[in-house]
Order: sequence, then C-alpha cells, then structure tokens
Amino acid sequence: MNKPEEELEFHLHMVQVSVDEIKQDLSAYLQRVETGETLVIVKAGKPIAEIRPIASSSKRLRPFGLCAGEFTVPDDFDEPLPENIIQEFEGK
Repeated sequence: MNKPEEELEFHLHMVQVSVDEIKQDLSAYLQRVETGETLVIVKAGKPIAEIRPIASSSKRLRPFGLCAGEFTVPDDFDEPLPENIIQEFEGK
C-alpha cells in the first residue's frame, strides 16, 4: 500500500476538482476527460474519486495476407500425426 505522502504526490499530478465545481459544469469536465485528462474529485480537500478516460479496447486489425509468401503449408498438414509423436504428446 502507498504511503499517504506518495498518494498525495500522485494526486497532485492530476487535475483536482471539487464536488461543487464538477456539479456546476459536468459536461465541460467530461469533455476534458474525453481529451485524455484524469480528474480527481476532492471533498473537503481530500480525494474521493477519480474520473479518467476508458482505455480503448479496439485494437487495429492486422491486414489480411500480412505474411503472404513468408511460409508454405505442407500438403500433409492435416494428415494424422505419426504414433510416436502422439505418444510423446500424451507423455507415454
């Protein structure tokens, strides 16, 4: 767990907003969050909550055929494995 001084130092690097301030203009503060800012909501000078952007879960898809020509699939790819290899997989 963080020491109180470390926690305070961490919060000082973020934008601190009082409960009253955020109630007065919530949409403006949400726009700031959309641009990437993290807000720390304070009540009586103590941090009580944090509002931060949600990390985008959309990953760029790799283009189809990215490795075209890099390797070839052997003709016997889908043939059954030899018995000795099956036994090694099964630990026999």
